[in-house]
Amino acid sequence: MLRYENPFVAPPEARDPARRLRGRLPAPVTVWTSGGGGGPVGLTVSSILVAEGEPAQVLGLIGPLSDLWEGLESTGSFVVHVLGEDDRALADRFSGARPGLGGPFGGLTPASTPYGPLLPGAFTWAGCRLAGASDAGHHLLVRGTIEEVHLEAKGHPGPLVHLGGRYRRLARER
Repeated sequence: MLRYENPFVAPPEARDPARRLRGRLPAPVTVWTSGGGGGPVGLTVSSILVAEGEPAQVLGLIGPLSDLWEGLESTGSFVVHVLGEDDRALADRFSGARPGLGGPFGGLTPASTPYGPLLPGAFTWAGCRLAGASDAGHHLLVRGTIEEVHLEAKGHPGPLVHLGGRYRRLARER
């Protein structure tokens, strides 16, 4: 059996060890969206934590030069969408791996919320206010205060997970 090898990917021994470590940790796949003067912006984010408390917070790693960061700075708010196992194309669209015609929002009709655009079909999402950001490696560690949470259970697919450079489905308990 022939196995496809991407000629542009460095061999494992030449990759950054921290990146390789991160690739061995399962991560939830989310899309963060925000408004802004230039229109809606969004980014796939899999480096994310939710911190319970009063107030609850969401923390994520965002590129400091990303359009999303510009949107967060200009509006001070954002929506975190938890993607389901059938949302691989949406994750690729907002990561830039498979850009859609007209940009990430091309062909989509997001709903308006006080926090930013809400993607159609979102089952689980949180409306957040920007609480701060600090340098963290090559990224910004962005903190948002969670002000609103929507958890639709009926019909919700399992979460989309990223592990080892690929999207995965979690095995369901029987």
